[in-house]
Amino acid sequence: MSQDPETTILHADEGLSSYARKASESLGRDEPEEPCSLRTCFQRDRDRIVHSKSFRRLKHKTQVFIAPEGDHYRTRITHTLEVSGISRTIARALRLNEDLAEAVSLGHDLGHTPFGHIGEEALSRALMSRTGRRFEHNHQSLRVVRYLEKDGKGLNLCREVNDGILRHTGDAEPQTLEGCIVRIADRIAYINHDIDDALRAGIVSQTDLPEQVTGLLGRTCRQRIDTLVHDLVNSSWERGEIRLSPSMSDAAQALRNYLSENVYTGVGTRRQAAKVSGLVEKLFDYYMENSNLLPRWTGNGESDDAVRVTDYIAGMTDRFAIRTYRELFVPREWGL
Repeated sequence: MSQDPETTILHADEGLSSYARKASESLGRDEPEEPCSLRTCFQRDRDRIVHSKSFRRLKHKTQVFIAPEGDHYRTRITHTLEVSGISRTIARALRLNEDLAEAVSLGHDLGHTPFGHIGEEALSRALMSRTGRRFEHNHQSLRVVRYLEKDGKGLNLCREVNDGILRHTGDAEPQTLEGCIVRIADRIAYINHDIDDALRAGIVSQTDLPEQVTGLLGRTCRQRIDTLVHDLVNSSWERGEIRLSPSMSDAAQALRNYLSENVYTGVGTRRQAAKVSGLVEKLFDYYMENSNLLPRWTGNGESDDAVRVTDYIAGMTDRFAIRTYRELFVPREWGL
């Protein structure tokens, strides 16, 4: 027996805070669709993202360490899943829309480049030198879900999900509290698991971490995330905004500063950054001169070759970018 879609949506909205973005109040999609009898619009968006090609590629994209050999280092997909878990916990505790928060969190990094933030900076420099435009992964993530997925058709997600994906970083705040949750959960996740990976790699030691921060937040990754999530929920409860307390916000910022100074710009990272920059810039120049080799889905009908090349390189995984570079620029041995 089929169920009335309106009944399903209203049931899903039951018990949510007055601050939540309810499925029944969604701003809708760019292309209107018939509702599903089992899932709300935000649940459907979650499923569309999980089943997309760009989501599957995240498993071979770097978080911090480039093409890591160890099995236990984070990748872009494990980061995404950690952000999703943190976002769902916060949304449920605050009686906000868990489905919306989950959809935004799962889609927020779909447009990220290979090689993590090093790759993003390298692609941005290459694009800037050609066009004067910067590359920003949040804008690319929105471009992926709106125009590039499904061979150029896009995923036709709800406007709230698109907004949360676009504004998970940058100056503009998301228009929903669920989007604001993902914005902060993203930071909570990466500052803690980047430290965890740096400890595992031997780049820093536990005693190197700032004592005033670990004394407040905790000495393990689990403790720090737990402390920040509890503080966020307590500081945001029935306030109509998502925020950390001033002391916890300062502590989280101190950890970000520590990572910037000791991990992201360390000697080993700088060496890798130089290699990544050379690889990305070389690929960019090659495909600008050979745009006829780009896949059909790039550009979404635009004739601007720089846009098409950016779409292609941003969509690459670490290993595909390395393999492509090797095939194009590294001489092969001749079997005579």
